[in-house]
Amino acid sequence: MADMTKTADASKEVKPRSVRVVLMALMIAMLLAMLDNMIIGTAMPTIVGELGGLEHLSWVVTAYTLATAASTPIWGKIGDMYGRKGSFLTSIVIFLIGSVLSGMAQDMGQLIGFRAIQGLGAGGLMVGVMAIIGDLIPPRERGKYQGMMAGVMALAMIGGPLVGGTITDHMGWRWSFYINLPLGAVALAMVTAVLHLPKKKAKGKIDYLGAALLTIAITSTVLVTTWGGTEYAWGSGEVIGLIIVGIVSIAAFLYVETKAAEPVMPLHIFRSRNFTLMSVIGFLVGFAMFGGVLYLPLFQQSVQGASATNSGLLLLPMLLSMMVVSLIAGRITTSSGKYKMFPIVGGALMVVGLFLLATMDTGTTRLMSGVYMAVLGAGLGFLMQITMLVAQNSVEMKDMGVASSSATLFRTLGGSFGVALMGSLFTSQVTDTMTDRLGPEAAAKAGSAQLDAASLAKLPEAMRDAYQHAVAAGTHSAFLLGAAIAVLGFVAAWFVKEVPLRGAGPAPTAGGGEGDEGKTAQAPQESIAH
Repeated sequence: MADMTKTADASKEVKPRSVRVVLMALMIAMLLAMLDNMIIGTAMPTIVGELGGLEHLSWVVTAYTLATAASTPIWGKIGDMYGRKGSFLTSIVIFLIGSVLSGMAQDMGQLIGFRAIQGLGAGGLMVGVMAIIGDLIPPRERGKYQGMMAGVMALAMIGGPLVGGTITDHMGWRWSFYINLPLGAVALAMVTAVLHLPKKKAKGKIDYLGAALLTIAITSTVLVTTWGGTEYAWGSGEVIGLIIVGIVSIAAFLYVETKAAEPVMPLHIFRSRNFTLMSVIGFLVGFAMFGGVLYLPLFQQSVQGASATNSGLLLLPMLLSMMVVSLIAGRITTSSGKYKMFPIVGGALMVVGLFLLATMDTGTTRLMSGVYMAVLGAGLGFLMQITMLVAQNSVEMKDMGVASSSATLFRTLGGSFGVALMGSLFTSQVTDTMTDRLGPEAAAKAGSAQLDAASLAKLPEAMRDAYQHAVAAGTHSAFLLGAAIAVLGFVAAWFVKEVPLRGAGPAPTAGGGEGDEGKTAQAPQESIAH
């Protein structure tokens, strides 16, 4: 009897340890996808200096983003149909192949093409991590591990620019891509060795027509947000044409999905009120977070005179706050099973944080801006992982992949819209303010300066003062827009229904929830390797 007790106790000790090993492998893979763009951003000036093609610079990022967004839902469906582990390992291999080819690129055209291959793999990395976690860990227990995911995000955002600068200066820009190989090899080995999931056999064919239409819709949407107001005017034929293509392809996609045997994005998952609300809130989180990540360093470098070299450290108050709050929210969710209050509180803090950031001007100290960032970070911390957790809890286990990919896609699209709309408003306000203060000619001359402290220091005092006021005005407009949009997330959070999390007790019956939320079953814990 004592031996049986010891065996049972040992089993209990092994399982959490096995989960941690699997999660470590998943976090390394997640770090690959998130770290890449942060590292490459720092290396881009050196890359352009060697390869040329400055006019195509934006496509190095756009090609990666487009491929990631377009492939995200497809990876989710492939995982649902053919098995999570195989699709996840494949995405890692594709990402690493893209990394090697990008490091070997001989001109800007090659680099753009190889970055698209990288992006294809990256789409599967993010979805694979979220879906596998959804398979292995019941939502009620998942809160314990939220801090790990928030920590990886913080590490990528803070460490990426620093690592990118160090590698570029001492090893050359090509190693900004090659650095992915050792990390990827570790992730491949660990996932292969310790992750064992039930094999799946597809009952139907992949919805290729739906996948193609969705890809066209996502591509046109991302290009509109990327080009609108920068490469082309919002009213130009190119932008209007892309908008028409996007609307037509979305309408055709919705029609095809109602007829497909295995739709790439089953529309029935949106019958769940919670899933739809989490998709909306996730979109707004992406809008606020990516806008903040882009424009906060601009403000601190241009107005507060901070060094561009440590741009990742400028976000430390926001990222640390986000990580700590995410961990606390996860612990409370695990112990109580309650979560509805977190989207409400998070939505309120996100609105307040963005509004406070909109009040910054040339007299705002770094301490005050740090406090404002911490408020925004707290709001994001309440929302980041909770949105994914509730979305996954709102669907059946067979739809875990498409639920994870859809939630990831909406957050990605939110980021694209946030950067584009806030960017357009920022640029317009900076131009108007400079023109008012200096006149058109002087404004054009100052506007060509780089947004860093070193370049600004070389400007005449009057021009520098005008430029700093212009950037502060642009930041005010951008974050005020963000705050107004975030109000929608706060309102949406009040309509979330607190459906019991799987793992909190007996699985709800078909009539126990609303939409598909009551049809879920507990995740297969025994599939983790011992």
